[in-house]
Amino acid sequence: MHIKENEIQCKCEDEFTTEQWQHVDKIIQGYSSKPGALIPVLEEIQGVTGYLPESVQRRVSKGLGIPLSQVYGVVTFYSYFTMKPRGKHEIKVCLGTACHVRGGQKLLDKVVEKLKINPGECTDDRLFSLDLVRCIGACGVSPVMVVGKDVHKQVKPVKVDTILSKYRK
Repeated sequence: MHIKENEIQCKCEDEFTTEQWQHVDKIIQGYSSKPGALIPVLEEIQGVTGYLPESVQRRVSKGLGIPLSQVYGVVTFYSYFTMKPRGKHEIKVCLGTACHVRGGQKLLDKVVEKLKINPGECTDDRLFSLDLVRCIGACGVSPVMVVGKDVHKQVKPVKVDTILSKYRK
């Protein structure tokens, strides 16, 4: 089976709405004549699209007239940027030493079971994404789970449903 390049591009272009693409183009146009615009452009675009897949990076490269490798280099260097979708609510489960000893793995297992995603993934509805962290500095109240900016302390697996329900609205 042979897939044409324009068919691949169409599939990538379908990731976002026409309005989102128009907003992306407007951002790029607003910075097109400004030197050093790459990082601010990527920040604003990620705010619109939620992440920076290859299709977006190609559009930025073309719009700013810079090599795709330069765009990719910035996206992969800075941890703020992501090439994978993130959920509206980003969940971080700590598996640092204190959290691990006090049940962090069981907490993570319950979150994975409830959301049906693994660390580094996002739910299909983009409501939640899940990541692991090695320490958030709350060892005295471990195990800890962070949802957005909310720190949930001494989380037992039985509390996961209650915590997640607060963010499903």
